[in-house]
Amino acid sequence: MQPLSNLRRTVRDGLAYLRTQSDVAEAEVFASANGNLTVRLNYTSRIPSNGVEEPKSLESYGLGIRVAFDTPDGVKTGFGSEPADLSVEGVKRALEKARRGAVRDNEYVSLPRPAGGRPALGRYHDPAIMRMGSNGMVRAGWQTVERALEVFSTSEELLNVAGSPEGVRDLGVILGGDVVMLQERMSIASTHMPRVQTDESTMVMAFTTAMLEDQAAKGSGWSVSSAMSGFAGDPGADAARNAIRAIDGKRVPGGAYRVVLGPQTLTEILEWVLMPSLYLDTFYAGASTFLGKWGQQVASPDLGLYDDGAAAGRAASKAITDEGLPTGRTDLIRDGVLVGALANHYDHQRVLNDPKGREKLGVDPGDVAADIAPRNGFRTGRGGGRNFDSPPSTTPTNLTVEGARQHSHQELLRMVGDGLYIGRIWYTYPVNGIGAGDFSGTIVGDSYLIEGGRITSPLKPNTLRMNENVHNTLNKVLGIGDRQVPTVRWASDQVAWTPEVAVEDFHLGEIGDYMEQVF
Repeated sequence: MQPLSNLRRTVRDGLAYLRTQSDVAEAEVFASANGNLTVRLNYTSRIPSNGVEEPKSLESYGLGIRVAFDTPDGVKTGFGSEPADLSVEGVKRALEKARRGAVRDNEYVSLPRPAGGRPALGRYHDPAIMRMGSNGMVRAGWQTVERALEVFSTSEELLNVAGSPEGVRDLGVILGGDVVMLQERMSIASTHMPRVQTDESTMVMAFTTAMLEDQAAKGSGWSVSSAMSGFAGDPGADAARNAIRAIDGKRVPGGAYRVVLGPQTLTEILEWVLMPSLYLDTFYAGASTFLGKWGQQVASPDLGLYDDGAAAGRAASKAITDEGLPTGRTDLIRDGVLVGALANHYDHQRVLNDPKGREKLGVDPGDVAADIAPRNGFRTGRGGGRNFDSPPSTTPTNLTVEGARQHSHQELLRMVGDGLYIGRIWYTYPVNGIGAGDFSGTIVGDSYLIEGGRITSPLKPNTLRMNENVHNTLNKVLGIGDRQVPTVRWASDQVAWTPEVAVEDFHLGEIGDYMEQVF
């Protein structure tokens, strides 16, 4: 992987070269190197398998430049990138690409300028992940598989059925998923921030699904951390335990229920349904479900939601954004009131200059400039990375849900009384556009019937589908849990720290028998 010194030199020399170009009014040089170490888990007890499949290491590096050109037609802006080349010659080629693609942008104000304050984090990445080789990544994969098999082979419930640990495997044990380690380095400098800045970040994630074929039972597990010390193969054990708990799942009819939304379920709803309406560019486009509601009550008074890229020790924290600005905390919903939105520098500037800004937000953007500060401009890819070949966009970091009053797991179950625990969903998406707030998704596992304030039996997978609205969900919160679980979806660019949340009047539709066979 390219060392920071190479990235730093590229940015320094590249900016010096761009300053010699007579038509360059403003310029920014960004260089990055990314490593992705992935181990695929594939254990099947009835079909010959390797258990750990496809260990692979992907590395990419290169540079990207953003330039504002002085032209006879006015200022034009362009972006160009060059892969696998950190030389000044690479900068020259990227510059020509930026020139050819430059366009007149009436909403452009400037490249990022110093925002005040210094980065809160330093040397926070895990050197062990940065040094990780093929043996280490395969070992992490096997640790996850072995923890799952240990749970299956020692389960009293399965031993009573199968008679022995060897017999348990005859029940049709399947374990699938991924262990992923991210290595990220970047450097940036620009006309307005000429001092070269660098950053290094790391993450280890695991996603597992365990199944017992003969019992039509499935369970999931996951973990995410910025350091290997936070990884112990537990997602495999969690998936196995949840699969065992799912044996003899029951059908329930559709209807309006009191429910407890588990951390993974809440994360899916946040990422796919709620968060797009809390990006500043969505307000600018007039598409947010919260248009004109700044400062108004949009959720239960108990609910708080914020993003904090500078939180020490959290998995998605970074010292600076990919625009060279310090990360930090942005409150989005406080005591149920809409108080903020996530932004990059470009969107921040154009909303401040939008003549319809007050109409779109519900308040003069200049009066809340600090609440829409550009703390979230990142060049993310699908599932991580600080990618040189794309301009910055808005991406959450550590998205956190908290309750003004917090409740234990048992207290939430008692609040529900008779209802459902929804632990895992998939194919969650907005319906009727983001602005409508409607969403749908299928309950696919880790879900249970609640009777008399306690969990009594599992739900049969793929027999219920959510038919809900985000406003209904936010405003009918009964209680919020006291434990925030770091949760990441597969191929996601953010980490959510989500508790269990009890909600009333949550609408579910029954799915026909055919879908029960689809896992």
